[in-house]
Amino acid sequence: MIIVIGAGQAGLAIGRELRRAGHDILLLDAHHRIGESWRRRWDSLRLFTPASLSALPGMPFPGPGHHYPGKDEVAGYLQAYAARFELPVQLGTTVTELRRGANGGFEVATSHGTLTADGVVVATGPFQLPHVPDLPLPPEIVSLHSADYRNPAQLPDGPVLVVGGGNSGMQIAAELAATRPVTLAIGERQPVLPQRICGLDVFTWLQALGLIRAPAAGRLGRLVRDHDPLIGLSPRGLRRLGVRIVDRITAVDGARLRTATGQAITASAVIWATGYRSDYRWIRIPGALAGGFPVHSAGISPVPGLAYIGLPFQRNRGSALLGWVGEDAALVAATYTARLRTPA
Repeated sequence: MIIVIGAGQAGLAIGRELRRAGHDILLLDAHHRIGESWRRRWDSLRLFTPASLSALPGMPFPGPGHHYPGKDEVAGYLQAYAARFELPVQLGTTVTELRRGANGGFEVATSHGTLTADGVVVATGPFQLPHVPDLPLPPEIVSLHSADYRNPAQLPDGPVLVVGGGNSGMQIAAELAATRPVTLAIGERQPVLPQRICGLDVFTWLQALGLIRAPAAGRLGRLVRDHDPLIGLSPRGLRRLGVRIVDRITAVDGARLRTATGQAITASAVIWATGYRSDYRWIRIPGALAGGFPVHSAGISPVPGLAYIGLPFQRNRGSALLGWVGEDAALVAATYTARLRTPA
């Protein structure tokens, strides 16, 4: 038995590959529906990749190829994918500990008891613990991480501060600017690429230029990782929508927030688009982690029988993207199958 921890896009992709290789598998997921992590994102979220570049192996994404799917469409696609390939998924099951078993296999402690496995693939994805800076706000200011933001109706009237200059912060700021004053606080600036270039989606160009599949450990891959661009929206474009752009938030001064250069911001609500932190404390296997992060080579752990899928830049820029994670899944499954034959 191989247990896959996580039944999102990465877990489903590796599940199909392992099933095709003849393995007995079980996918575990803490949510009560497949695709739930997508459903819980903000209502207007759309993929940056068109449907033609957003499919897992073996099943095209439905609809026109040029269409940019919304988050509920992605959730529905993942549900349909699991059903089409008859992947065994045990929902509502939280994994609390992964440890070595007495026979050299693994024990997976869950909210419904302990399971044993010959091998384990960790497919928990990059979005684990929402990160909010340690800047206590006065109680009259509504504070939400982007993981909890759904739509403008959640927020009180008045100006909103969005903190974080990544794609999430840009999208949320643009949405809110239609109904209220918005300030966007940005730390380090990122390069910006338009969504379409010469009539083609930017990811078509990135793929053709070899940037999506450039090895993460190589010079080009490191360049992509260090300068991962924003797609579509830019600070300049947001200014045209009326968004005020300021630098990094560093302090709270009474009812106001202040930036590193001393600018004062008054807000009725703050949305923290400040990303996520990884949490692998539940993996309690010697040699599996270093500094709290998985030790691996292209997804293969030095611990025999343990593997990962869907990590950002696991092999390249495409490793955590819906349309490319299947390539990693095929390689991990093939290598993983061979590793399982090696005694622990």
